[in-house]
Amino acid sequence: MPPHSMTTNIMTTAPATATTTAAVATTTNTTLITNTTVIALETPVGRTGCGTQQICGSEPSDCDPSSSSSSCFFVSAKQTDGQNFEFSISGESSGYIAATVSADTTVGGNDTTYICANNNGKVKFFSALLDNDKLTVTELPVNSVQGRVDGNLIQCTFVATLDLTTTRAAATSASLSLSTGTFDSTSGSLGTPDTKFRSGVVDLSDSTATISNELTTTNATTTATPAVTGHATTFQQSLVQVLLISMGVFTMALV
Repeated sequence: MPPHSMTTNIMTTAPATATTTAAVATTTNTTLITNTTVIALETPVGRTGCGTQQICGSEPSDCDPSSSSSSCFFVSAKQTDGQNFEFSISGESSGYIAATVSADTTVGGNDTTYICANNNGKVKFFSALLDNDKLTVTELPVNSVQGRVDGNLIQCTFVATLDLTTTRAAATSASLSLSTGTFDSTSGSLGTPDTKFRSGVVDLSDSTATISNELTTTNATTTATPAVTGHATTFQQSLVQVLLISMGVFTMALV
């Protein structure tokens, strides 16, 4: 999509109607003008301000995306105005990394997704809707995009207006996911996302909130069962050996 002619961080506010009360007018949300032109990200994405100024999630837990010595999948969100949030994402992929914002924990129900792809050593930005593991590129209100590629490391920051259709009391409550996938720089096609991090639903405006990777918790629970099965198999094998030895002794006694 060609760059918008206006500069980044320009926002428009829908005019209030004559019947709109003053209380409602003060909470009217500003919607960003779309501009996905990517400029160079000079400062690497890091954990500065996590838990105080922005909400952060990562895999492994507490890994530092600014360190070149560790593999780290990282996503953060910081409220700037109403339902406008500044996002930072970081991860290793030869294709793309993507942040998905969902009003519930069922990711992939036409959920807003922001994608930073490695386009021959430079970041190419897409906004899309994720539905049943399929990404459909769609223009969404997002701007101030910055990005960098270092080998397979992709990092980018951007500001986006969230539209969370939900019955929850907080219009800023959502689940955050970070995924990777393939990207064909020739055709521009995006592969099926592979989720690396997924949080529970949390109020994104609460910078002190703690989020963890629910995928790690689920995997730990799932892998606990085979350990019991392994013990049972070992016990069964030992019992068979005892029976065989006993039968041998008994046979020799008869002879």
